[in-house]
Amino acid sequence: MKNLKKFCTILLFALINFSCAAKENQNPQKKEGVMNSYISVSMENGLKMLSESKNAVLLDVRRIDEYKGGHIPESILFTNETMTQEKAEKLIPSKNTKIFVYCRSGRRSKEASKKLIEYGYKNVVEIGGILDYSGKLEN
Repeated sequence: MKNLKKFCTILLFALINFSCAAKENQNPQKKEGVMNSYISVSMENGLKMLSESKNAVLLDVRRIDEYKGGHIPESILFTNETMTQEKAEKLIPSKNTKIFVYCRSGRRSKEASKKLIEYGYKNVVEIGGILDYSGKLEN
C-alpha cells in the first residue's frame, strides 16, 4: 500500500509537470515566463507617446514610393516586405528601444510589429496607418 501511494504521487507530479510544459510550448511568443507582444494604440495616442519618449524610433513600414510621397516627420523607412532580423539589428541595435510603427492603413504595421517582437524587441507600439494622421508631411 505504501508503494502504491508513492507511485501515485510520482505519477501525479509527472502528469502535472508535463501538462505545464505542454501549455508553455503552445505560445511561441512566451519567453522566460513573460508574454512578449506589441501594443496597438491610435495614431493620435501613439504620436503623443512618441513625443514623451526619449530615444524612440518612428518606423514607416510602407514601400519606398509611398514614403517619398509623404511621410511623418522624423520617421525612418523600414519596408515591411524587406524587413529581416539582420536589417533590424543594424538599424536598431538595442532591443529595448521604444519603436513606434505605422504604415498606410494599419495592416503592414501589425505585421512588422509582430516581426520585431519575434526578433526580440521588447517595446514595440503599433500606431496604425498614415490615413489617420492629420499633421504635416515631409517628402
